[in-house]
Amino acid sequence: MASKTRILVPGTIRERVLDRLREGFDVVRIDRADPSLLARSEAASISGVAVSGSFGAAMIEHLPSLEIIASFGVGYDGIDAQAAAGRGIAVTNTPDVLNDEVADTAIGLLINTVRRLPQAEAWLREGRWTREGAFPLTPLSLRGRKAGIYGLGRIGLAIAERLKGFGIEIAYHTRRPHEGVPYAYHPSLTALAEAVDILIAIVPKTPETHRTIDAAILRALGANGVLINVGRGWTVDEAALAAALEDGVIAAAGLDVFYDEPNVPEALLAQPNATLLPHVASASVVTRDAMADLVVDNLFSWFGRGAALTPVPETPFTRKTG
Repeated sequence: MASKTRILVPGTIRERVLDRLREGFDVVRIDRADPSLLARSEAASISGVAVSGSFGAAMIEHLPSLEIIASFGVGYDGIDAQAAAGRGIAVTNTPDVLNDEVADTAIGLLINTVRRLPQAEAWLREGRWTREGAFPLTPLSLRGRKAGIYGLGRIGLAIAERLKGFGIEIAYHTRRPHEGVPYAYHPSLTALAEAVDILIAIVPKTPETHRTIDAAILRALGANGVLINVGRGWTVDEAALAAALEDGVIAAAGLDVFYDEPNVPEALLAQPNATLLPHVASASVVTRDAMADLVVDNLFSWFGRGAALTPVPETPFTRKTG
């Protein structure tokens, strides 16, 4: 199996993935997921793919022997899973191994946004404490707040567990209510925003989530409201958010993700009540290594025992042999 199975790696990926793949597979590298970079004769020899980023229908069509696409990340919106499913190709992602890291980051981002801790550290480092005295009191606090989680998947549940430790009342909105969940369910995002004063977005990139957090939702969240986004920048109307922050429609926002990464709108950068991070929610060595291992373990499991460890719902396939 190992020496005869060829795995394509388009673009960059964590070095740990490459190191482990080379222990059992022949690895083929190309600069990006572009059919023109892979001759048809070589494309025909590719059985699997390990990718961090996009892998569209054109690439899938270009690989006639492809059996599995192992994606680095819990979100797989860059992979054309429908095209893969149409050919019986398995697609895998890396759920669970990053839940805690992202949930921890969401809480840290919330605290930084509400209590302005980055600004307080800058006050100290710039010598303003000695020159000007104590850092100004923060107008916001976590005390007495209600949090709404938009997207109660694995990470959303992990965030909720952490919020409980702060004594914060929790509610949520998803397409359908979850059985056995002790949090208040709201059937619409508007209803959730009206009921809470912290809105935490952790939904995937789908057509249904495109810019759903818009001016109307921000108005519903209100002047004491805080928006936290650790899901996808796709979900937020950034122009509406910048205007809401500037005009006092909401009190503050903390964002780890943006619509056109790594480009962040100047209108958001200009807002002193916005805490902005460069998409670092899962960015620890420990968590990224665990994600890398799961990418490779999915490939070894597929070619070794005929089933992936973490297939996405669109491709619940087992390997056909013989």
